[in-house]
Amino acid sequence: MNQTRISLLGSTGSIGRQTLDVAQTCGMSVGAITANRSVELLEQQARQFKPELAVLMDEKAAADLKVRLADTPVRVAGGLDGLLEAAELPSADTVVTAVVGRIGLRPTMAAIRAGKRIALANKETLVCAGTLVMEEARDYGARILPVDSEHSALFQCLESCKDRGEVKRLILTCSGGPFFGKTAQELEGVTRKDALRHPNWSMGAKITIDSATLMNKGLEFIEAMHLYHMPPEKISIVVHRESIIHSMVEYCDNSILAQMGSPDMRLPIQYALTWPRRTHGPATPLDLCACGHLTFAQPDPDTFRCLALALQAAERGGNAGAVLNGANEAAVALFLENKIGFLDIARRVEAAMERVPFLPDPSMTQILESDRAAREAVAAL
Repeated sequence: MNQTRISLLGSTGSIGRQTLDVAQTCGMSVGAITANRSVELLEQQARQFKPELAVLMDEKAAADLKVRLADTPVRVAGGLDGLLEAAELPSADTVVTAVVGRIGLRPTMAAIRAGKRIALANKETLVCAGTLVMEEARDYGARILPVDSEHSALFQCLESCKDRGEVKRLILTCSGGPFFGKTAQELEGVTRKDALRHPNWSMGAKITIDSATLMNKGLEFIEAMHLYHMPPEKISIVVHRESIIHSMVEYCDNSILAQMGSPDMRLPIQYALTWPRRTHGPATPLDLCACGHLTFAQPDPDTFRCLALALQAAERGGNAGAVLNGANEAAVALFLENKIGFLDIARRVEAAMERVPFLPDPSMTQILESDRAAREAVAAL
């Protein structure tokens, strides 16, 4: 029986639901669950997992949940204060940050300062403020373990590496999304429905759109720089349509280690929660004989401009990641509301990156201001 007790930020999303599946299978207890405004699902989860705290960011939804759970010992809180309380929960040793977007930055920092182990599924945290976050983790002795399948793969391939100087490069794999091989002209008319049709993974709407534009891979590129202290020239991206190899590490002797598995997020979630141990879990086993051919190709940043813009931000550093991410979140929201076209996402992100002043060494306040300015720039176009 595993004694891990988790606080799960974002329990009603795709990663959150799969985390609860892992927790139940592996005998972990749940101290807190949070969501935005999904009252009915959070009530179901609270009754099943019996956390001490349930939080809804929407205050009206939190008031509703409090009435619904009045017959239970579960305490209900609302708003950002409730989210931060869940991140710092004294009885939890591990905080799973599965909320989507820049909103995950503050609770992740709070969990770090509380000395928690962080199972990080919120890539925007490191994209926006990677330098500051990793410095805080070092200062407070908080370990950050990746939940993204690609970063979990890199982490596993690096575990036996005693000298990072032996690493030649990190190789992030990329499914290519639903539009791999398309031209820019063909992408002009794609719809929301088309973009949400990912070939391999079942994910939330925002990250699925990011996978379609390849922005997701650009964000992971920036995240890898911070997680593994690697310069951009030692990280590369390869399109691997089958999503069987989740990422690779090439060493100085030209050997390559790869981590393989079914496209099932429960595997990297579980490893982040059980590390350094491995245990039986709910992830789908990989049938090698059923895999078929494994293919590899170069990504196309000229057509998928979001990837090119993310790589620019990676090279620049400073507040460029915060501007990139804030603009992308705003543009993707507009696309999901059918207010702009698919290629307009990259156009608006690029315009925001040109308009918001570059800061080489921003404070947290300046990072948040850069995020705000980027969103305003996207809305103003």
